Amino acid sequence: MGGFGWEVYAIGAFAACFAGISKGGFGSGAAFAGATILALVMPPGLALGIMLPLLMLIDASTLRPYWRQWSWPDARLLVLGGLPGVALGAALYTVAEPDVFRLLIGVVALVFVGWQLCGRLGLLQIGKRELPPWGGALAGVVAGFTSFVSHAGGPPVAVYLLSRKVGKTTFQATTVLVFGLLNLAKVVPYAFLGIFTRETLAFDLGMAPFALLGAYIGVKAHRLVPEGLFFSITYVLLTVTGSKLIWDALT
Repeated sequence: MGGFGWEVYAIGAFAACFAGISKGGFGSGAAFAGATILALVMPPGLALGIMLPLLMLIDASTLRPYWRQWSWPDARLLVLGGLPGVALGAALYTVAEPDVFRLLIGVVALVFVGWQLCGRLGLLQIGKRELPPWGGALAGVVAGFTSFVSHAGGPPVAVYLLSRKVGKTTFQATTVLVFGLLNLAKVVPYAFLGIFTRETLAFDLGMAPFALLGAYIGVKAHRLVPEGLFFSITYVLLTVTGSKLIWDALT
């Protein structure tokens, strides 16, 4: 797994474990923090390429409990909208400098924190009115794009599904299915654009046990750790890392 210093492996292990904990025990929304963390110590494209197989591994390890409990019509609409969003992200990657992606990842991180806090404070009335089908398609496009550039497609999907008044299990299962399929769709452009390399895949082999360990811890922590505490830590982490990426991109 040559090519990286020990500090990068340490940060990578933390990022992989954190993503696993988020997906395994607290929903998938904050799992993109792994890519945000890694982008602090390596080019953003490299960070995205490393995290995608790890996120797919975590998805596969947590899919079974939700098998066929999703809302297929909603999932299909979101995925069909998500594919053009993935294509848009791939097109941007071909022309953008790394600092553009640092800026995008940082902005998405801060917007995510702001969106979550406003929702918890009651400043946003999320999901009060059912969105029409075109709203689901638009949410899919935004999710596909933000998922491609930062692995952070959760908020637009959540807004649409909450408006549909689906149950907790259906919500989680549909989210797992949607991002499982969108992550598969990202594999081809990631490979074509050189985001995957032998170096990133070798790094992934070393990080895979930490990702699975995180998923296991997440399942256990779901019953032991208050959700509010976990997300408070997440918001602080994303605010610090997102701000640092924006600063690096602009300076």
